Amino acid sequence: MATMKDVAQLAGVSTATVSRALMNPEKVSSSTRKRVEDAVLEAGYSPNSLARNLRRNESKTIVTIVPDICDPYFSEIIRGIEDAAMEHGYLVLLGDSGQSKKRETSFVNLVFTKQADGMLLLGTDLPFDISKPEQKNLPPIVMACEFAPELELPTVHIDNLTSAFEAVNYLSQLGHRRIAQIAGPDTAFLCRFRQQGYQQALRRAGLQMNPAYTVKGDFTFEAGARLIRNLLALPEPPTAIFCHNDIMAIGAMQEAKKLGLRVPQDLSVVGFDDIQFAQYCDPPLTTVSQPRYEIGRQAMYMMLEVLKGVDVSAGSRLLDTELVIRNSAAPPRIL
Repeated sequence: MATMKDVAQLAGVSTATVSRALMNPEKVSSSTRKRVEDAVLEAGYSPNSLARNLRRNESKTIVTIVPDICDPYFSEIIRGIEDAAMEHGYLVLLGDSGQSKKRETSFVNLVFTKQADGMLLLGTDLPFDISKPEQKNLPPIVMACEFAPELELPTVHIDNLTSAFEAVNYLSQLGHRRIAQIAGPDTAFLCRFRQQGYQQALRRAGLQMNPAYTVKGDFTFEAGARLIRNLLALPEPPTAIFCHNDIMAIGAMQEAKKLGLRVPQDLSVVGFDDIQFAQYCDPPLTTVSQPRYEIGRQAMYMMLEVLKGVDVSAGSRLLDTELVIRNSAAPPRIL
């Protein structure tokens, strides 16, 4: 198939000029337009990409299902996906599932009816019910952010257990002995791994597990604010909090300040994700930084491999994290 670059070489112009001549002919001179039109005929170039893709049985479109498009955690991941897609001539259709199976199904149908070539999932839930033996018959699907071993899908993710361990271990090394966690929902695999990291760090420090020090929210500012009040109302309130995401950490930190506590002098807070706002809140948040842009980019590259027929059915790409030390954690006032 002839490309726009072939037309540009024949006409002796740039690909941008070819594009203008075909899409906005009034913006080029008549002589240039004539050269481009002649080159199009000579090369046999068809600017109708839809017809071209239909002949190849592809749409050059990837559906990306996002659990909550308003969550700033996903912004850099989506940017990484879109940049990698554009490099290879693909479009990305974003689907905000809103945790609604009906909405998810409408996006999935685009793949099953060949209106999209594949699907990127930014969560662990498959948007349809399928048994394990049937997974080999699925259309191209790649997971990003989370790792669900039983699904056996190509995945790009981080080591949530080790990352959480390092965050909580940092608090224990500062001298904290009463360390609580504001966890995410158990339905999210990443939260299960982060809870295991929290528990392993306490064991490493020789600290007793206190069930009252684990509370669970839904990753929102409101959850962080509500749950910190519960923790601070305990007979022996914690001196440090590990939160499963930055949004709950910021909500908890701001609510603690409203209650008259100083962060980090009276209460240390550590988050997870390193969203952009983490470095600009007051005080700047110590948090686990995920390579979110790279997660998105690598997930799209993995999808392209799948579409080429490369066998990455059970492949997994594990990316590194970093504990970013800022000003929201300090040694406790009373040891």
